[in-house]
Amino acid sequence: MPHPKFIARLQAIEGLSEDERRQVSALPSTLRQVADGEIVLHRGEAASRCVFVVSGFLYQARIVGDRSQILAFHVPGDMPCLHTLLVSPMDADLVGLGPAIVGTVAHAQLRQLLDGSLHLTRAFWRETLIDAAISRQWIARLGAQAALPKVAHLICELAARLDVVGLLKEGCFQMPMTQRHVADACGLSIVHVNRTIQELRHRGLIAWEGSEIELLQPDELRTLADFTPDYLS
Repeated sequence: MPHPKFIARLQAIEGLSEDERRQVSALPSTLRQVADGEIVLHRGEAASRCVFVVSGFLYQARIVGDRSQILAFHVPGDMPCLHTLLVSPMDADLVGLGPAIVGTVAHAQLRQLLDGSLHLTRAFWRETLIDAAISRQWIARLGAQAALPKVAHLICELAARLDVVGLLKEGCFQMPMTQRHVADACGLSIVHVNRTIQELRHRGLIAWEGSEIELLQPDELRTLADFTPDYLS
């Protein structure tokens, strides 16, 4: 059955009844392990199943010119390719970020569920609208925001999304995101990202060791990033 993080995500954005949670839990699904860098779905692939993140992380990326552009990060509870119910094929690669576990649900099973419930249709639709809102934020900041607030905003957004599914603990979260991933998401060079992260550390705003990121002064970090979480809900 779909992992509790997925149901917790739907519960957080729309609010589900006990019966609706039971219906979602009853969706036939298959779990699989994903290795770091493994492509779950390829750009151009006509998907017949939707993927949800059980544990670990995924990202979507496209090659633009001679470099990779990360279009989105996906955290536990996300369903990254829900849009393929109506729009196929995939327009980007869906890739593992560190080891992950994903579940898959057949389009036919999802359509049957949603055809029988207007409220669940609304919940799933709202999930796609939030994905679109995140994309708009990324587009706006990619072209208009300086490196320091841009990287700070990415960290704030990931922390807020992980908090929704209970994976932010005392301002800390685990994510195997490298400086290369940050560079590819923010349209910066690795050298520029390194300097930016060092500056955030120097200001005492974050600690970043290995895969653990800690928000030391979250309010100040959000102010620097001009981050407000309204678009996430």
